[in-house]
Amino acid sequence: MKRILVPTDFSDQAKYALDAAHKIALKTGAALVLIHVIEDANVTSVHYTGEVELPEMTDRLFMMRMIEKGKKNLEKLATSEAFADIVVEQELRIGSPYHNIRDIVSEQEVDLVVMGTKGSSGVEEFLIGSNAEKVVRHAKCPVLTIHEKLQSDSLDTIVYATALDEDEIASFEVVKAFQAMYGAKINIVRINTPNNFQPDRVALKELEEFAEKLGVDNYEVRIFNDNSEEEGIIYFAEQVKAELIAMATHGRTGLSHLLGGSIAEDVVNHTRRPVLTYSLKK
Repeated sequence: MKRILVPTDFSDQAKYALDAAHKIALKTGAALVLIHVIEDANVTSVHYTGEVELPEMTDRLFMMRMIEKGKKNLEKLATSEAFADIVVEQELRIGSPYHNIRDIVSEQEVDLVVMGTKGSSGVEEFLIGSNAEKVVRHAKCPVLTIHEKLQSDSLDTIVYATALDEDEIASFEVVKAFQAMYGAKINIVRINTPNNFQPDRVALKELEEFAEKLGVDNYEVRIFNDNSEEEGIIYFAEQVKAELIAMATHGRTGLSHLLGGSIAEDVVNHTRRPVLTYSLKK
């Protein structure tokens, strides 16, 4: 792991994400790339040194003030003594937060995105979603979402929710990297639901066979029954007191996303635990 991208709007959630990314950087020797995006509906993604056409002088003056304020806050954060023990780079951009995050992931070959999220629910979630959801769905690298300040530097238990998809074998390397960093135990869990039920004797056998393909050590296979996959993952993680939930996402878009949704995005929105996701859609 060489480069970790941390989007920031200087909120508490962004600070929690930066703190988590700092801890990972110390363990891996990775550099942190801090990005602050000044939102502008007129452009999608542009570096602040680029030309931005604004129709009104008042808009231009307002944008220049926002750029100067963002630049000052970003520099103050990046040069803080708290991060003197790692390499910290800065990126200030204008446009859509999601598009700018996506562009930097590709441009700078980012290995991990760590971002804060408040989560969402109900009408707000359905109508506007969140930048975190879009990044989780489309990012070409693993994404770690952080809701709250981490209470401990240790990570003893990881819950890995699986659909027993062959494509997960490659993405599971990310989970094993976190396991190696922290010496954690992995609970590989299948959620039994009324619409997708398997007897334990069948499911446990399949899970054991799948774990062998994953090549994982220090693990346990588990079955958990609930009304939905999302609820099952969240409540199982609570039961085993996991410090991290990990799962793959198929990165559905368009009509398939509206009809089927994304279990990973739902979990990110509704749990308070850190969630590590990896999109299988590349």
